[in-house]
Amino acid sequence: MVAACYLSLILTSPQSLLSDPTRFPIGVWLQSTANAERYKKAGINVYVGLWEGPKEKDLSALKKAGMPVICDQNKVGLAHIADRTILGWLQQDEPDNAQPIAGGYGPCVPPAKVIERYKTMKSLDPTRPVMLNLGQGVANDEWIGRGNGASLDDYKSYVKGGDIISFDIYPVAGLPKPNSEDYLYMVPKGVDRLRGWVTKTTPSWNCIECTGIDGSKKATPEQVKAEVWMSIIHGSTGLLYFVHQFKPTFKEAALLDDAPMLDMVTKVNRQIQELARVINVGQKGPTIKTISSDPKIPVDVLTKSLDGASYIFSVGMRNGPTSAAFSVPGMKQTAKIEVLGESRIVKANAGSFKDNFKPYDVHLYKVTKMVQTFYKQ
Repeated sequence: MVAACYLSLILTSPQSLLSDPTRFPIGVWLQSTANAERYKKAGINVYVGLWEGPKEKDLSALKKAGMPVICDQNKVGLAHIADRTILGWLQQDEPDNAQPIAGGYGPCVPPAKVIERYKTMKSLDPTRPVMLNLGQGVANDEWIGRGNGASLDDYKSYVKGGDIISFDIYPVAGLPKPNSEDYLYMVPKGVDRLRGWVTKTTPSWNCIECTGIDGSKKATPEQVKAEVWMSIIHGSTGLLYFVHQFKPTFKEAALLDDAPMLDMVTKVNRQIQELARVINVGQKGPTIKTISSDPKIPVDVLTKSLDGASYIFSVGMRNGPTSAAFSVPGMKQTAKIEVLGESRIVKANAGSFKDNFKPYDVHLYKVTKMVQTFYKQ
């Protein structure tokens, strides 16, 4: 009971990113604290992981930058248990993957060991959440990197090893397929699975690719935007950008050297924060019937209502163009729908509206009383 009270205190404190409905958690993985200010300008609001840290200098730099961190629970971290810069503690990364041993790889870490470590971490500090990041096996059934004897059912136990559960899959840069850009749907597939394994109130995050990683392929800025909104539409409650490049040369902060990608990531992050209250606390909106002109290219939607406005977040789920018809219960024929970030209005016609989608296109719609009452009175 005492532990629960402490956890409630930190999650409801004014400083906690995890309890503020006006902010959406957007992290970056394992980056130098020297770049904290640059990432902050790009819309990153939490560091996750510190190389061989945290060290005293890491926490000092992040505190100065106003950047919270989820980090290993080492001696330095525990010595700073009163420092609110430490937002949470980080479990071993990807324990569900085959673990390196002499001469190759062995089995994954058993779920029971992950849960045991979680309990130990909570006993040392019950006031902070523990984050557990899982590998691509969450979404990719063809993944052979989990080792012999592993089962998809293991994840039902793995998720008991953290308070924030995340996973990573990088379809374009990470899948060994000639047409890997056709597999962006693996991201929301993983989100759906993760949301099905955790409790309704458990924060579930996922990682987003934005670099060439091994130097062969890289998602376009538009594809990264699609992965982000696919994630949110399917229920992700936090994002984590993977920004490393390992080949042909190693770049820890490759995103910061890629002007077009950095510009897109910054704009997407800014738009997410502008809509954070809608995403976090908006009520479920009307059930919309969506018909794609190409049945092979579905358009997925999330509807939300907040402060008298209704929102329809939509994304084309495959690598091809289509048009979509949205049938909205109760919408007046004279309604006008604002397309956020695109400086255009879509007109309703007999309770529905249509729009065109380029490959992996994202359209975010808003209807307000100022434009037209969305529902019949």
